[in-house]
Amino acid sequence: MYEEHARKLRSEDTWRAVRRAWEAGETAASLARRYDVGLANLWRRRASEGWERRETADPDPEPMEGWDRYARRKLADFEYQLEETRLLAAKLAEAMQGGPLERVSVWHLGFVLAWRAANLTPETAAHDRAWAIRHGWTSAFWSETGWLHPTSYLDAVTLQANRDAWREDARLPSGAAESWPC
Repeated sequence: MYEEHARKLRSEDTWRAVRRAWEAGETAASLARRYDVGLANLWRRRASEGWERRETADPDPEPMEGWDRYARRKLADFEYQLEETRLLAAKLAEAMQGGPLERVSVWHLGFVLAWRAANLTPETAAHDRAWAIRHGWTSAFWSETGWLHPTSYLDAVTLQANRDAWREDARLPSGAAESWPC
């Protein structure tokens, strides 16, 4: 004759606690040990009662320099970017009011020319064209009939004409990703 194992009966309160802990992310093996329940029973209940774990995002890893130094660096970056944006805005505002184009960044030149052509006098647009054509590659901004191309086209011309400068700004080494910008 053989001895039968005594059945472990656990209360519904115990199983509710097991379920809460499992749904919160604890492993089945650790719960089986902690609450002295059978692992097979735990899996059976999980399946029959439809237990589901809550989606939890991984915590953000702490930066190597620690959160305080990271925050200080991020604030300095933010303040620098804020000042750069304000200086750019002031230069663009001056140019868009008819000021000199020499102080406009090459990357914003097409936008400023298009804005000035649409919002300032035809004389200003003619003066801008005469100024820009002196720079060679910018003559492609205008059609054969003298109309300024759309800004997206002007940006593409600028990017192609200044490809090496863009690659340098993007920190792309020579020989890497040579098809960019296309």
